[in-house]
Amino acid sequence: MELSPLADAFIRHFGEMGSRWGINRTVGQIYALLYVSGRPLPADEIAEALGFSRSNVSMGLKELQSWRLVRLQHLPGDRREHFSTPEDIWQIVRILAEERRRREIDPTLSVLRDLLLMKPGNEDERAIQGRLQEMHDLIELLTRWSEDVQRLETQQLTQLLRLGGGIIRLLDLKNSLPLLGSKRRPPRRAPAAREADEEDLAEDFSEDRSEAEP
Repeated sequence: MELSPLADAFIRHFGEMGSRWGINRTVGQIYALLYVSGRPLPADEIAEALGFSRSNVSMGLKELQSWRLVRLQHLPGDRREHFSTPEDIWQIVRILAEERRRREIDPTLSVLRDLLLMKPGNEDERAIQGRLQEMHDLIELLTRWSEDVQRLETQQLTQLLRLGGGIIRLLDLKNSLPLLGSKRRPPRRAPAAREADEEDLAEDFSEDRSEAEP
């Protein structure tokens, strides 16, 4: 299997970026090859295309399977195992977000909860717990938001992302509505205050009538 210059450039770059995302170069290049290949590939073709040993390819595929980023397939008339990536790019994004939460966020939340349940021994530890509570609440808020987003249909998620800065403008408008309402309508008075005002008006009206009579 011979790679085109375009595919080769993408695969090499993806391998370099993989180390920055927490995966090694080999795993990154295997995934990039499967993504651009357009068809399921067996391990021997992957090894040949990338110049890797079969053992490195096997380990890389197992790592990608643990992340649920590649699927194992058997093709008719071929006894070899073939591998492919999900066709929907949004499904790939969802899988990555879910796996990173499970591997990185959930353990951190668990540790924070345990530390917050501990009885502080002094004021310093009480202050530390206060900072940990802030971190816990923020991570939990982001996690709940991420779970809500994960449940959106692809079309809804696309529309949400395309809003961009429109969301900020919408929030600004929402926050300004109570202020605009307060300018249009005077504050409501208490019943006792309204009754006093009505009595004053009645007295003024009676005085005006008595002055007007001959």
